[in-house]
Amino acid sequence: MSTNNHFARSSGILLHISSLHSPYGIGTLGRAAYEWVDFLCACGQKYWQLLPHGPTGYGDSPYQTFSVFAGNSYFVDLDILCSEGLLERSDYANVRWSCSDGLVNYGALYEFREPVLRKAFSRFDDKDALKEFMDLHPWAKPYGLYMAIKATQNQRCWTQWDNSLRLHEPDVIKQMQVELSEDILYHVFVQYKFYSQWDALRCYANEKGVSIIGDISIYAACDSADVWLNTELFQLDENNYPTMVAGCPPDGFTADGQLWGNPLYDWDALAKTDYEWWIARLKSGFELYDVLRIDHFRGFESYYAIPYGDTNAVNGHWKQGPGMNLINSIKRAFPNKLVIAEDLGYLTENVRKLLKDSGYPGMKILQFAFDTREGEVNEYLPYNYERNSVVYPGTHDNDTMLGWCHSAPEDSVAKAMEYVGVYQKSDLPRAIIRLAMQSTSDLAIIQMQDWLNLGSEARMNTPSVVDGNNWRWRIRGSDLTTELAMSIAGITSLYGRNTHIGCDLTAQ
Repeated sequence: MSTNNHFARSSGILLHISSLHSPYGIGTLGRAAYEWVDFLCACGQKYWQLLPHGPTGYGDSPYQTFSVFAGNSYFVDLDILCSEGLLERSDYANVRWSCSDGLVNYGALYEFREPVLRKAFSRFDDKDALKEFMDLHPWAKPYGLYMAIKATQNQRCWTQWDNSLRLHEPDVIKQMQVELSEDILYHVFVQYKFYSQWDALRCYANEKGVSIIGDISIYAACDSADVWLNTELFQLDENNYPTMVAGCPPDGFTADGQLWGNPLYDWDALAKTDYEWWIARLKSGFELYDVLRIDHFRGFESYYAIPYGDTNAVNGHWKQGPGMNLINSIKRAFPNKLVIAEDLGYLTENVRKLLKDSGYPGMKILQFAFDTREGEVNEYLPYNYERNSVVYPGTHDNDTMLGWCHSAPEDSVAKAMEYVGVYQKSDLPRAIIRLAMQSTSDLAIIQMQDWLNLGSEARMNTPSVVDGNNWRWRIRGSDLTTELAMSIAGITSLYGRNTHIGCDLTAQ
C-alpha cells in the first residue's frame, strides 16, 4: 500500500454487487463474484469499485441503508449456505426471483429472501461463532435489535415508534432485548455470513491482484440503527426528531434542489470525541475494502441544511463543516490508507482548498467536460487534470456514455466529438473511454455499462427521480466474453494502466 496516499497509474471497473449475474434475483458473493474477479484480472484491471454494501430499504438506494456498518442480506450467497449444509436447494431454487427483463426484482427479494435465510439460521448451531463475531463487531447486536424492533413496528422508521422506544427508555429496551433475543441473533447470523463470504471473496480478489474500492455515503439514513443508537451525535430535538436534514441547493438541473432527508451531524459533539464514531465507521470500511471513496466530500467543508418537514430544498442554508479537523483525525487513524474524495457538486475555493490540504484525489467526470454552459475554462477537460485524481466517463448517477450521446444537449455532444476527433456519434462512447484511459489521472474507472456500450436502459440511477428502474441493472453471464476482456486489456495496456494481464478466462 502506498504510504503517500497516491495511486500508481492504473484502472478499474465500476460494477455493484447487485449488478452481478446469478439465478437468484440479484448479484451475490458467490460464484458469479469470483468469475467477475477473474474477468477483471483478464482485463488487466487493478480495481473493482462498488457502491455502498448496506441493507437497503424503501427506494432500494444503497446510499440510504439501515446501517452504515451492516451488509445487505440480499448479497449473502444461497449456494454457499447450501454447501455448508444450512440450506437444501429445494429451499430456494424454485422461487421466482427474477422478472423477465433480467433486472433486480426487489419486491421478490423482500418477500422471499428472509424466509430462506431464516431456514438457514434454524439449522445453524455454532453460537460461539456468533458470540465471537459480536465481540469483534460491537455494532452487530444493536443493529440486530433495531431490525427486530422494526419488524414489530410494521417496518416503520424509528421516528414513528412510541415514545418509550424512540427515546430509549431503559426498561423498555431491556424488555425488547429479552423478547426479541432470537430475532436479534438471526440478524447477527446474517451479518456473520455476509462478512464471512465477503472476507473469502476479498482474499481471492487480492490474490489475483485486484483491489476493491468501497463507497461510503457521507450521511446515515434517518431510518437506521446508526441514528437511533447515537442520537447525541445528530442534530435532533428533545424528542429525537431531526431539526435539519441534508440535501443540495437549487441549481441549473433541479429548480427545487435535492432533498435527501438525512439527519445532519452535530459536528461539535463529534469533535469532543475526536470523531470516534466516524473513525469506527472508516475502520469497518477498511476491514472490507482496500480503498474507500467518501461520497459528498464537499460536505466536510460546509453542508446544506434544510428545515425538517420541508418538501423541497429551497429554504436551506449553508453551515460550516468540520474541515481539516476531521481529516486530520482520519489521517492519524489511517495514515497509509487510500481514500478517494467525491468532490462533485457545488464547489467553492474553500472546498478546493480542503481537497488540496487533505491530499486525497478528487474525481473528474468527462460528461461534465463538454457542458457548453461552463464556457472555455472547464476543470473537467483532461488538460486541466492533476495526476492525483480519478477520472470517470460517468458514474452511477450519470447516464451511460451511449445514453449521454443521445440525451445530452446537441452542442455538448458536438463539442465532445470535436474534442476527441470522431465524426459519427456511434463512435463517441468508446472514444470517451479512451480519453479517460489516456488522461494523466493516476486512476481511471469505467462503468461496466460503458464497456458494454449500453444505452440509457442500463443507467444505474437517476438522482432525485423516483424511477422504478433505479439500482436494478444487471449484467448477463454471456456479457463477460474473452473477446471483450482482450479488448479492455488492449486499451489498458496501450495507455500504460495494465498491472497484471494473465488470467485465462477460457480456463474457467
